[in-house]
Amino acid sequence: MRIHKRFGGTVVPVVTPLTSDYRLDEEAVEKIFTHLANNEAMPFILGTTGEAASLSAQVKSDYLRKAASLKSAGAMLYVGISSNSFDESVQMAKRSFDLGASAVAATLPAYYNLSEDQIRKYLTQLADQVSGPLIIYNIPATTHMSIPLHLIDELSHHENVVAVKDSERSQKRLDESLQLWAHRPDFSYLLGWAAKSAYALLNGGDGLIPSTGNVTPEIYCEMVKAVQNGDADKAYQYQQYSDQLGALYQSGRLLGESLWALKVLMQEVGLCQPNMMPPLHKLADQEAAEIKQSFHALLQQEGITLNKYNHV
Repeated sequence: MRIHKRFGGTVVPVVTPLTSDYRLDEEAVEKIFTHLANNEAMPFILGTTGEAASLSAQVKSDYLRKAASLKSAGAMLYVGISSNSFDESVQMAKRSFDLGASAVAATLPAYYNLSEDQIRKYLTQLADQVSGPLIIYNIPATTHMSIPLHLIDELSHHENVVAVKDSERSQKRLDESLQLWAHRPDFSYLLGWAAKSAYALLNGGDGLIPSTGNVTPEIYCEMVKAVQNGDADKAYQYQQYSDQLGALYQSGRLLGESLWALKVLMQEVGLCQPNMMPPLHKLADQEAAEIKQSFHALLQQEGITLNKYNHV
């Protein structure tokens, strides 16, 4: 029997919508959050997809304040607190919880290569000093380090450590994670590897954190429902949609370029402009047009109906 846990479901790592002069586009934040709420998805701000490593302290503060103001009673809000400065992470966690965040998430600091003992001490210190639920975020693509599973399992018994978000692309690691935590009522496994979403859910995973959910959160919410209803075929149908949509903006692009392409798709459904924070930037208008054309062709080909914020 599947265990109901507080942290799970569809958690979308939200982009940071920007104006042309690099300020937070607060109107776009409202649109995006409405889009997520209408599709039973929860926002996770200031993560990798949100360009958090490139944002000024002011933009981060503005985003946190705006996101908190949009949080309704009983709703969930996840906030990234990753920083190369330990004190900045602790202070960001404090501000987040003061404003009503449900949980905060932190990667390893990404400048120095850390030993296992240093990783243990860093995450333990962080868990000791935050005043609420902490999600350990493993993403070797940006930190260039993988947090060992046995270390996460050790830390999972800390009173403040409630979940792991794992974006590492390893089938062996995924299977071992599910064996460790699928039946733990006090610890959640959240997958950040979209290609394995249905597989993870069907084998005891608690939730998904897919960047494609910025455009199509309903695909993942319906996937979660299909798994809850025991319909594996339908879950894998939504997985196919996820794979195809992800390929539209990710295939052949660097991570930063794919985030611009994601914002292009969001522009097409009326959510935000494709402005990026340096060092990331817009690519050619022709490429944007091709992405949009491919998007519409895919929707028509697969008969995908979106619960869009605006009709396209």
